[in-house]
Amino acid sequence: MADPSPTAAVSGATTGSTRGTGPARRAGTGAAPGPSRRDFPPLHAGAWWVWALGLAAAATRTTNPLLLALLVGVASYVVAARRTEAPWARAYGAFLRLAAVVLVIRLGFAVLLGSPIPGTHTFLTLPEIPLPEWARGVRLGGRVTAEGLLFACYDALRLATLLVCVGAANALASPVRLLKSLPGALYEAGLAVVVAMTFAPHLVADVRRLRAARRLRGRPDRGPRGLLQVGLPVLEGALERSVSLAAAMDARGYGRTASVPRAVRRTTAALTLGGLLGVCAGTYALLADTGAAYGFPLLAAGVLAAAGGLWLGGRRAVRSRYRPDPWGVRAWLVAGSGVAVAALLVLLADDPALHPGVVPLVAPVLPLWPALAVLAGLVPAIAAPPAPPLTRTAPEPAP
Repeated sequence: MADPSPTAAVSGATTGSTRGTGPARRAGTGAAPGPSRRDFPPLHAGAWWVWALGLAAAATRTTNPLLLALLVGVASYVVAARRTEAPWARAYGAFLRLAAVVLVIRLGFAVLLGSPIPGTHTFLTLPEIPLPEWARGVRLGGRVTAEGLLFACYDALRLATLLVCVGAANALASPVRLLKSLPGALYEAGLAVVVAMTFAPHLVADVRRLRAARRLRGRPDRGPRGLLQVGLPVLEGALERSVSLAAAMDARGYGRTASVPRAVRRTTAALTLGGLLGVCAGTYALLADTGAAYGFPLLAAGVLAAAGGLWLGGRRAVRSRYRPDPWGVRAWLVAGSGVAVAALLVLLADDPALHPGVVPLVAPVLPLWPALAVLAGLVPAIAAPPAPPLTRTAPEPAP
């Protein structure tokens, strides 16, 4: 039975780029033989997300700018080595620019609003704006210290690294394949998440296409006027795409559910909610400085309870899967590398170099063992299957 995923109606032209192209079936067509699906088996989309989330979890364990830059370099290298020509793979540059914008905004807030970190090295002094009595504790302008700027830079680098890791997952994992791999109980919520995830890649593709068209016509594509004339067609295209997606969802029976007993529904809700709470509490305990002793048992119990709830909830979903992606050895290696990076950074949390001080000002150093742990994230550049090359049409011979 064909896959009833609603997104297949609007993204069928892009899903083929991750599956590889088969050789020419007929002789004399002029098409160069390309690699088959067996030569380039697709990697499970969930493996890329586990790897990226592992790098993101490792980024939350340190404020060392050298380690954070190493994490960004690892993610960028893997993306450059293993991303495809699909539209969502082009969104990584947008996430890099977003990370740079976050860094600039955080530093701007530190300059204008000050920093809670005391310092003795004055970087610059701005004219301070007096505020009323009810705004005590908040200031605008005044003395800006180097210690406060350095603290804001470390904090912004960590947030920027999180955005880069999420962008790497968006560039490497096919959202349609990820939706097909979700349990039946999460299908409806997963579809909403996938639609939201594909908004940015489609938006970037539309902006590039319209800017290229304006350049070919000799019209400006930069500045306020160019932004306005490009933004309106992009908004119109997004609205048309949403209407088409809504029609596809309605035609494919989105939201159909099967009738199950009330006791099963209540058990499903209790197991799922309790399991998710256990996962959140266990994850927080593992990421915190204290609580690692009870964090792992609580996390394991939450995962088991949530898995049971999802299995029972899948009985209400009326859907089937067509050619599901297998979770093979390559997927285990990719996902395991991300989990290993996060676990090693948690185990090495006592290293003082993970959190360089700003009072007094000291230069950060690159710790050896945490750096080697971060380099374990390069495993997908070798273990993951390479992106299938585009099949190009050979020129026809002269008569």
